[in-house]
Amino acid sequence: MRNIRLIVAYDGTNLAGYQKQPSDKGLTVQGALEAGLSKICNEPIQIYGASRTDAGVHAKFQVCAFQTSGTIPVDNIPRAMIAHLPKDIVITEACEIPLDWKPRYNIFGKHYIYSIYNREIADPLSQRYHWHVKKPLNIELMKEGARFLEGTHDFSTLKGANTTPVDPVKTIYRIGISENQGYIKISVIGDGFLYHMVRNIAGLLVDIGLGKKLACQIPDLLKAKDRRQIGKTAPAQGLVLEEIFFSEQSLTEAVAMKINNME
Repeated sequence: MRNIRLIVAYDGTNLAGYQKQPSDKGLTVQGALEAGLSKICNEPIQIYGASRTDAGVHAKFQVCAFQTSGTIPVDNIPRAMIAHLPKDIVITEACEIPLDWKPRYNIFGKHYIYSIYNREIADPLSQRYHWHVKKPLNIELMKEGARFLEGTHDFSTLKGANTTPVDPVKTIYRIGISENQGYIKISVIGDGFLYHMVRNIAGLLVDIGLGKKLACQIPDLLKAKDRRQIGKTAPAQGLVLEEIFFSEQSLTEAVAMKINNME
């Protein structure tokens, strides 16, 4: 038996999310991968992912693992799967790992980027990958709000309505916000995230940038532990799972370099 780790990228626009759903709910990343891998390995395959992205959310660095007794060379898997996956999904890397390695139990942190286009007139060429906010945003106020969100907090206020019971205390190591010709990127690195948490962070920071809320209100909003205290969840299409960190060193380097370079 072999244990194989995959790095997977996908455009989530036409997908019903990562997690496998009944066939009438639409195509999912897990469903497509399992169907294709079962063909090239000549046996039923079940995969395990490091993160469950929602419908419409994209990923550059999703991590999955599966076990197989099949003999296909690991280096051939990304190429062999091209014919068995929709063009929205690609396997960028495959490697063999120890049998006891499981993606969800080896995570030190995750990096998400949320993109906004802040102009009155839309940009149709990239609308699949950003939230179009027409009114001008105050980037400095958004950065001020981001500082209040950093650190270890109970993020119950920022969880989605259908969150499964998990510990709401999470640590956000850094939030970076950059702007270039109307394109705003909110880059968030944390040790873990609740359902819809990053999208709710983006929605809250946009409200601050629009003057609907004040950055100094954030501590009280978090203390309230009440989702109703904040505005709408930012749309799915602006969110990308940028990277998952499987070592403390890679996480530390990301906090020091990737986020700081955006400001």
